[in-house]
Amino acid sequence: MRSPEDAVKACYATWSDSYYEDYYSGAAAYPPVHRDILRSLLAGGGGRTLLDAGCGPASFLRDVTDMGMDLYGFDLTPEMVAEARRVLARDGVPVRNLWQGSVLDAAAFRAPDGGPRAFDAAVCVGVLPHIPEGTEDAVFANLCDALRPGGLAVVEARNELFALFTLNRYSRDFFMDRLIRRDETLREAGAESGALCAAFDALESMFRTDLPPVRTGRGGEPGYDEVLSRTHNPLELRMRFEQAGFADVRTLFYHFHCLPPMLAEVAPEFFRERSLSMENPEDWRGYFMASAFMLVGRRT
Repeated sequence: MRSPEDAVKACYATWSDSYYEDYYSGAAAYPPVHRDILRSLLAGGGGRTLLDAGCGPASFLRDVTDMGMDLYGFDLTPEMVAEARRVLARDGVPVRNLWQGSVLDAAAFRAPDGGPRAFDAAVCVGVLPHIPEGTEDAVFANLCDALRPGGLAVVEARNELFALFTLNRYSRDFFMDRLIRRDETLREAGAESGALCAAFDALESMFRTDLPPVRTGRGGEPGYDEVLSRTHNPLELRMRFEQAGFADVRTLFYHFHCLPPMLAEVAPEFFRERSLSMENPEDWRGYFMASAFMLVGRRT
């Protein structure tokens, strides 16, 4: 059986040439609103050197080549690194500035070939969903150690609390596993466990567990939903981020949904435009109506 990291590599190996087009270009199903948030954060005090931990095919780095920063990045998947090198070579970024590595490995956060010993800013986007539970603290420690004191850090995650709004299989899992804790509750219910079990089955039937469709691979490789792809609670993750050594921490939300996603097909144009109009990273509704969030802080 291959490791979670090997499965993630296999998932992304055939995606290197189309990932940017799928998620960052004008043809993307939803605009990459987080890119503008990141650019604004860097413009407001990102310094000179930037590390992208989990850079993919330079998904973000290719869109900040105009900001006058020295760009560095690493990714778990060799094919992604190769594409990042190819794309950024057009803007004069040296091949040595991009390398293969895992966010779970502290050594991966060190630029090879005489790069900076500490970076002014570091971003980590699209990575936390794919790391095993319990390894977040190690990733945050690695990120912290890679920054100079006062350096800017931005990490992104999928929003677990969004499940309270979606009414789909994620909602079922959140209610049963995280809130009710079905198995534990049934064990403690004693003589009433049978009635509770039937009630839980009825409750589960109220969710659209067939949605969203499972994202499978295109050519035999595992798809996004077939590898480790977790969500995170922004309240819990923020505490861990602060405990890792980051101060002035903010939680910023993006990819808002004006309605539960299952209703998007009812009024697609309205759904898209209304959702875009809601994009305010500091709107409290983001805790429930945004599918992703970022934690922003500075190394103490």
